[in-house]
Amino acid sequence: MNADLVLGIDCSTTASKAVAWDRAGNPVAEGRAALALLSPKPGWGEQDAREWWTATVQAIRDVTARIDPASIAALCITHQRETFVPVDDAGEPLRNGILWLDERSRDQLATLDRRFGSAALHDLTGRPPSMTQSLPKLVWLQEHEPESLDNAARIVDVHAFLVHALSGVWATSVACADPMGIIDMRQQAWAAELLREIGLRPDQFVPLAPPGTIVAHVSEEAASTTGLRVGTPIVAGAGDGQAASLGAGITSPGRAYINLGTAIASGAVADRFVTDLAYRTCAGAIPGTFVLESVLRGGTATVTWFMEHFADPRLAGDRFSIYEREAAALPPGADGLILVPYWNTVMNPYWDPAATGLVIGWTTTHRRHHLYRAILDGIAFEQRLEMEGIAASSGTPIADYVILGGGSRSALWCQIMADVLTAPVARARSADATNLGAGILAAWAAGWFASARDAAASMTGVTETFLPRPVESAAYDRLYREVYVDLFPAIRPAMDRLSALTARSGAGR
Repeated sequence: MNADLVLGIDCSTTASKAVAWDRAGNPVAEGRAALALLSPKPGWGEQDAREWWTATVQAIRDVTARIDPASIAALCITHQRETFVPVDDAGEPLRNGILWLDERSRDQLATLDRRFGSAALHDLTGRPPSMTQSLPKLVWLQEHEPESLDNAARIVDVHAFLVHALSGVWATSVACADPMGIIDMRQQAWAAELLREIGLRPDQFVPLAPPGTIVAHVSEEAASTTGLRVGTPIVAGAGDGQAASLGAGITSPGRAYINLGTAIASGAVADRFVTDLAYRTCAGAIPGTFVLESVLRGGTATVTWFMEHFADPRLAGDRFSIYEREAAALPPGADGLILVPYWNTVMNPYWDPAATGLVIGWTTTHRRHHLYRAILDGIAFEQRLEMEGIAASSGTPIADYVILGGGSRSALWCQIMADVLTAPVARARSADATNLGAGILAAWAAGWFASARDAAASMTGVTETFLPRPVESAAYDRLYREVYVDLFPAIRPAMDRLSALTARSGAGR
């Protein structure tokens, strides 16, 4: 049997995608199926967890229809992090899955701080509590739908749900589960005492494995459904952020990645467990490492918001290219328009669920393309703020960046990033580095390479590199140091008050 391919599966917020990769990290065949986002109430984000499986089946069948299933040496799953669902003994969902972007748990964040202390939770789990995590949403369920947790045989992330559907085995990876906010990061185990304190049983959570280890094999039933070979090894994966880091070739300190997706995950690798408010600490896709990760919840979602609500509707399908061209003609700072991109609140470094977006400098000379450029500039400024915090805390300067995700298709945005960060920014060779990260772990587990680092070195690369331009970098540097850094802290009290007033009147989110 010539098993010369591995299969990466990425079950994200919007779709499940399967890609067959060869030993050089080239995609050979792929399939994709969309996922529906449900919002039963404003600010809520849910999905029918059963669709994670049906979409994954469709994506895999698209691949197995194009290649010999016997050529797949192993498969590995990456996924949307923090999303979870309670299931019964048979693995059937007891309610919709609650997504990472769900914002129903604002009150529960305050409860967690009073009961446990934000600093103590940060030290235990690698991150202060935030609405992105599963932790406050589990508390919300205890308060509003206790039966869904009381009746749950297990509470599972997307990785565990799909591994069970593929094999009948319950298992997930430390690097998949730790963003939930209920892992003891030093012990690399479920935080049993914390779970008991919020009214859950540790036995409701599945066994944890290091990423890159074989945890199960494809069952006969799943093989008949997907077209995979019976017995295909299933490898413990990593959450989409850590997988993207691996797929970008970031495997040691001193380099960083920026994943310009719906939310923007960026960060650097550390070889020891450290914590700081400047980032959250995740288990790395390479066992024994950690990813010091920044998450900006409003990434390309903010660009999409602009296109849907502010772009000239007469431009139709040409609007992206037109706004890119018009914005590229503007100087750094969009003729005096500065934006703080907290459209979906802010995690690090402020961890403020009341934060909102901010734009200052408006005059009658500004047009739509000025706002578009301000969004690109503002997100780049935020990346510099985050990366400076990571470098200062870890003691390791960041020399260069690999940029990936949908936003990396914008040459303008890549150049802005290089100018603002005053460092080279290279596009990842693979447009799907997240899925490739899963493929790298599968290749390592299949025995193709001696280590995950060797696998990444062979299967990743970069293409175009953007160098900082001295004049533009100097202009951005002044805007960043003299305006941007102090802007949110200065207005934060008024913003928090505004949030409280509008929430009280029923006009808030």
